[in-house]
This record gives sequence, C-alpha cells and structure tokens, in this order.
Amino acid sequence: MSHPRPSTKTGFLPTFIFASRWLQLPLYIGLILAQVVYVYHFWIELIHLVEAALGNQDALRAIFEASGQHGAEVPTHLTETTIMLVVLGLIDVVMISNLLIMVIVGGYETFVSRMNLESHPDQPEWLDHVNASVLKVKLGTAIIGISSIHLLKTFINAENYSDKVLIAQTSIHIAFLLSAMAIAMTDRILHAAGASHEKH
Repeated sequence: MSHPRPSTKTGFLPTFIFASRWLQLPLYIGLILAQVVYVYHFWIELIHLVEAALGNQDALRAIFEASGQHGAEVPTHLTETTIMLVVLGLIDVVMISNLLIMVIVGGYETFVSRMNLESHPDQPEWLDHVNASVLKVKLGTAIIGISSIHLLKTFINAENYSDKVLIAQTSIHIAFLLSAMAIAMTDRILHAAGASHEKH
C-alpha cells in the first residue's frame, strides 16, 4: 500500500526567489522584437536584390556596398559574385533567426515555465528533451553554422580584405568549432556518467 507524499508548505523566501525567474520574460520579449527587426532587414535586402535584377541602379549600388565590395567599381548589372554574397547574407539572417527561436523557445521552456506543447502538431522535436545542456550544444552548433556563412562570404570577397582579417576570421571560426566540440564532449561525458550512476 502506497502512502501519499506529505505536502510541504514552501516558505515566502523560496517562493519569492523561484518567482524571480519571470524577470527573464522581458528579455525573451526583447529577443522577439529583435527577430522582427531581422525579418524587416531580410525583406529589404530581398527587395533590393529583385530590383537590382530588374535593372534598378540604386538598388544595385545598395546591395553592392552592403555585400562588402567597397573597393571595386560598381557594375552596371548583377554579377554572380554579388548575387552569391547577397544570398549568403540572406541565409545568414535566417540562421540567426533560427538561433533566436532556439534561445527564446528553449530558454523559456528551460528557465521560466512549461509551454505545454505536447499535443501541438508543430512542436519542435528537440523541445521534447530540451535542457540547459542540450540547449548549449544546439546553440554552439548554430553559432558554427553562422560563422561558416560569414567565413564563406569573406573568402568569396577575399580581394577586399587584408590577409590579417582573413587569418583572424579563420582563427575565430576554428575557436568556435573547438568550443562547440568541447561542450558536446563534456555533455556526452556527463550523460554517460549519469547513465552509469542510474544503473548502480
């Protein structure tokens, strides 16, 4: 016969401290507003690209300068390099937006309150087993992807950058890669240790 666990009354101070997690709510709302800005920036760049493809010289000059080709002469029509740099910039915005979603949804679910999305058809798969450790690994992976896009843009437009900048960006990307690998390895070791402890 099982006995129900006696209910314990939580004191005022623990309740107050636990309720302080709601102070993070304005931070997540701020990140949502930041994502709105990214969506606006994405559409501005996309409209400029379409207008430049239709022959608008002002739009062509805008995307040419935005793609980091300041030292070269502005062409009279879209080039493959410019299109590639603009598209990579759009992909970069999308990846940063994905990063924001992971931080907003995963952070709120982990540190603030449950969303109760179990029956929602659009619930992300990773949200089923999200915790602080899983969130760190996913964020590290997303940052590597964003860094890769920036590095690819730099290499495509390498003639407008000094060797010092190229070496610095490559070194930073390698540092991100090693950091993410270290986080993933630490998470794997801790997970294995926890599984071994449960068996005993």
